[in-house]
Amino acid sequence: MKKVLFFDSMLTPKIITIVYWILLVAAVISGIAAMFNGYGGFTIVSLVTGICIAIASAVGARIWCELMIVLFKIHENLQKLVDKSDA
Repeated sequence: MKKVLFFDSMLTPKIITIVYWILLVAAVISGIAAMFNGYGGFTIVSLVTGICIAIASAVGARIWCELMIVLFKIHENLQKLVDKSDA
């Protein structure tokens, strides 16, 4: 707990994993909602649109979360270099 309170350990990478799963569920729900909210009801066009929305949203969420994790990995590696140079 001391590491978290004094910012020796990063908390956000753990939170990003939870955010990713929430975004993934939201992507699937939005894709399903798009399938059933078409003007003519459930049609082939709305099915394809819903699938495309779900896939694009899931990929976008993954890319965003990976970019955030990369920033924290860079921080970890820089911290290792600083600790190595101090020793």
